[in-house]
Amino acid sequence: MKITFIGGGNMASAMIGGLVRKRWPRKAIQVVEIAPAARDRIAREFGVRAHAAPGAQALKTDCVVLAVKPQQMRDVARALKPLLASQLVVTIAAGIRVKDLSRWLGGYRRVVRVMPNTPALAHAGISGLYAPPAVSAGDRAIADKVLGAVGRTLWFEREQDLDAVTAVSGSGPAYVFYFIEALERAGRELGLLPDAAHRLALETFAGAVKLAAQSSEAPETLRSRVTSRGGTTERALESMESDRVKEAVVRAVRAAAERSRELGDELGRD
Repeated sequence: MKITFIGGGNMASAMIGGLVRKRWPRKAIQVVEIAPAARDRIAREFGVRAHAAPGAQALKTDCVVLAVKPQQMRDVARALKPLLASQLVVTIAAGIRVKDLSRWLGGYRRVVRVMPNTPALAHAGISGLYAPPAVSAGDRAIADKVLGAVGRTLWFEREQDLDAVTAVSGSGPAYVFYFIEALERAGRELGLLPDAAHRLALETFAGAVKLAAQSSEAPETLRSRVTSRGGTTERALESMESDRVKEAVVRAVRAAAERSRELGDELGRD
């Protein structure tokens, strides 16, 4: 199966790297990237064919992955409209709804919307996917295979759920990095050398996530097992509860979901 990526940024590079790593034939992957430096880098790094603009050769493919910025999607879609025949179109642009992309593509219906996240760069991502009823099971399998090259996949039956996916997992890595920053800062302020604070924060987070992923118990149960009565962890968690940290996190994620809905409204206007 042949795949063409429109856009050669970080996420496209992660997906191409994942496909190559899974022994996808390099000759079956093409990229359209207007920036010469990025185009040359992708061709050199992955050994795939790179084009400066979409054309008949670049669109001689089975699947087109739209990996451009949301603000560029309308113009890109209209440029692709006369070049599409029967290719599956996969969009990874945040906020762009299927009905709007389909309209810009002239009523094209073989469209799958995906919300990946940046751990895809380490082939450890999680992608939320949505396809309207018109998309076949075979097309769903193609999209699943492409995104599965850079992590796990999770399908949703309602497109509006992708606003929550965006808020939880799309933006989620930033929340994790934010908490790691806080742990590092606390370590430094308590007298640890910067490198030690960094390693402790990073490995603690990585280890806790691995434990949670491997356990059948809920995070609340795992947390309680670490929290001895009258101990240091209990004191720290009491401080967080007093500051209503959990509620603040929930409010933040709700704000991100609301912004995702707003972007869909703004970007979908003609």
